[in-house]
Amino acid sequence: MVLKIFIATLCRIILNTSRRFAYPFAPVLSRGLGVELTAITSLIAANQASSLFGLFFGPVSDRLGYRLMMLSAMAMLALGMFAGGLFPFYGVILAALFLSGVGKTIFDPTIQAYASENVPFQRRGLAIGLMEYSWSATTLVGIPLIALLIDRFGWRAPFIVLGGLSLFGMIMLAIVIPRSDKKNDAHQASNSLWTAWKQLIRKRAALGAMGFAFFISAGNDNLFVVYGAWLEQSFGLSIIALGMSTGLIGLAELSGETLTAFFADHFGLKRTVFGALLLCLISYGILPLLGFTLPMALGGLFFIFLTFEFAIVTGISLSTELLPEYRATMMSGFFASAGMGRIAGALMGGHVWLSGGILSTGLVSAAVSGLGLVSLSWGLHQWRR
Repeated sequence: MVLKIFIATLCRIILNTSRRFAYPFAPVLSRGLGVELTAITSLIAANQASSLFGLFFGPVSDRLGYRLMMLSAMAMLALGMFAGGLFPFYGVILAALFLSGVGKTIFDPTIQAYASENVPFQRRGLAIGLMEYSWSATTLVGIPLIALLIDRFGWRAPFIVLGGLSLFGMIMLAIVIPRSDKKNDAHQASNSLWTAWKQLIRKRAALGAMGFAFFISAGNDNLFVVYGAWLEQSFGLSIIALGMSTGLIGLAELSGETLTAFFADHFGLKRTVFGALLLCLISYGILPLLGFTLPMALGGLFFIFLTFEFAIVTGISLSTELLPEYRATMMSGFFASAGMGRIAGALMGGHVWLSGGILSTGLVSAAVSGLGLVSLSWGLHQWRR
């Protein structure tokens, strides 16, 4: 199982990098394609919207089997990336990035469902935490390597390289997750999409977890979309310095994932997620008080993203056991809720910032994330494991 988790983590790094590299390199893509920057941000928005497809693909994964869906996700990514590199047209790039989003939407809940079928609940935090290293690795390793590729070979190079890596990842998955793996077999029962969705919305714990994912993601993106403006306006940071602050966030995410991997199982996933989220709420609330010096501001941001990542990854680990008959459906619902939360947070973040600066941003993020705490408390009120 260790080798399977390792290969799956590498595949997720490829997926995450393919989905995220358009953010920092949007100006490069706009120049390469000869379009306005707003056209590239529209690509990014379409990419985010792909998370909603998880509500369809989750039940399909539960019915057809996890191995088939993981391989399909990597094949989809390879097709999109190769097309983007070979045919440098706006419509093709739109399709390529959209396919990367759909591939991630399929792969993430499916691999977590598969791991949960094979890893005892008492070790679930370790398994999920280790796989979530793929998220911080994208910021710390994937994006810098993309920058080197663009600098040396041009903006089309990342598409070709990511396409090749996707194909390699698909082959490795096919080898380490054999067709005969009985834990990977599709459900014997003839489960319809409606049956899976009905089970999801009837389960109080599942609804509570999805509410948790929505609200804490909205609270985090409310800050994430304006933290650069805050640092630039308050401390006069340059573009390079702002880029370094992104690296700091990557380190915070890595630290949060490590805490989940090595401590959440020991203290219990349920207890840990509540503790981590409470620390995150406090971090949002005190952030406006730390804006007097740059080191204090960066320290506050570091602790926010550390505790947020600790809470969300532990929440993912816990959610894998809330609907064990339909694990992929449960996790797809979780990620779709988180995606909708990020869209909501991004939409309100600019308005909140303009209305009252970092004070309003910190307090609103704390309040919205607090609703996530309420939602999870309601959902898990009588849940036992």
